[in-house]
Order: sequence, then structure tokens, then C-alpha cells
Amino acid sequence: MKQFFLAFLLFISIQNFAQSKNESAIRRVLYEQVMAWNRGDIEGFMKGYWENDSLVFIGKSGVIYGWDNTLNKYKRGYPDTTSMGKLQFTIIAVNRLSKKYYHLIGKWYLRRSIGDLSGHYTLLFKKIHGDWVIVADHSS
Repeated sequence: MKQFFLAFLLFISIQNFAQSKNESAIRRVLYEQVMAWNRGDIEGFMKGYWENDSLVFIGKSGVIYGWDNTLNKYKRGYPDTTSMGKLQFTIIAVNRLSKKYYHLIGKWYLRRSIGDLSGHYTLLFKKIHGDWVIVADHSS
């Protein structure tokens, strides 16, 4: 019985390490996005997204499919650093759905000289070729 208990503890420790490693990698993606945005680098911000035509972005204007279309949406909406302002993310919840998928809920805040903006987001992350990327974004 003692061996079973020790094996169980080891299994739980390995699971928690893997989960925390994955969650840390996902949080790093968001950190890198904030850093890129705050430099005025929309292309750098987009590195957090899956560069694929199947990427889904849902915002107040509706559904947008594809990495290029999402990039163009950001460029149209934020044509300069004044409109971009300074971004801040607050993570509310990170939930593991499976080995390959995580769901994240958070708040975004843009501090801008032309008026601040804020809202919430839900992100679906998928591990593709060893990297965590956003495959679906619903931001309000």
C-alpha cells in the first residue's frame, strides 16, 4: 500500500509539473504579446497567434478567420502607437482542457492619451509543433 501511495504522489507531482510548465509557457506567450504591443509592434504581438487560415478571432465587428485577416484588423484598428496605447492583461482563469488545449479567461486594458479602453477575452490555446499558440480569441 505504501508503494502505491508513493507512486500516486509521484504521478500527481509529474502531472502538476507538466501543468505548471504548460501554464507558464502560455503566460509567457501573453507576456511577449504585451511587450510587443507596448513597443508598437503589432507583428510581434501576432506571434502569439496560430499563423493559419483557421485562426478564429471574434470581436465587436463579428467573426474573422485567418492570421492575415486578424493582423489586418489590428492594423486598421490601431494604426499608430497613440491609438495602441499601453496594454495590460489580467488573467482571471487558466483551465487545462487536455494535453493539447488550454482555455484562458482574462481582462485587457489599454491606457491611452486619446481615451482608455478595456474589456474581457477568452482564449483557446493549442500546442502545435511544441509551441502554445492562440487558435481562437473572443475579445469584447
